[in-house]
Amino acid sequence: MNLIEILLIAVGLAMDAFAVSLGIGAGGRAYGPRPIFRLAFHFGLFQAAMPVLGWLAGMQVASFIAEFDHWVALALLSFVGVRMIRAGFDPDGESHRNDPSRGGTLVMLAVATSIDAFAIGLSLAMLRVSILYPALVIGVVTAGLCLAALLTGHRLGKLFGKRMEIIGGLILIGIGLRVVISHIA
Repeated sequence: MNLIEILLIAVGLAMDAFAVSLGIGAGGRAYGPRPIFRLAFHFGLFQAAMPVLGWLAGMQVASFIAEFDHWVALALLSFVGVRMIRAGFDPDGESHRNDPSRGGTLVMLAVATSIDAFAIGLSLAMLRVSILYPALVIGVVTAGLCLAALLTGHRLGKLFGKRMEIIGGLILIGIGLRVVISHIA
């Protein structure tokens, strides 16, 4: 897996956290350097850890499904992509009334926006891709995009927030299709 593919996966996975960050930035709920850092750092950290956990789980079953692993990767990536697209079209966004950069709310948001990365880690294990480099890239890209979203959210949140989830979902489905096409060809 080359850097471009890893970056595309990272951007696709980061879209949930990016959209949440845009909403938080647009709502003015995370103002100042400390709350912005906490959110971006935790989104990136969880986004990097979840593919590792998925990869570890996937390594246990990879030898049993090697003949159809590319279809499993397509199914998992498509499942995640479709969920992201559906969330992008959902007119009812979640609203968080308390400080989203602290305590349970921060952990809940970080876990909720990184669950999809578990499936990516599982897919990468089935494709026998090493996980450390992709996990690091996914975490750094997520943290960077969240930082940018939080800083510019007040201008861009209402205009692009939901659309970014749709784009992220389409990217993941496209990568799944590429995996199948490259395996067949």
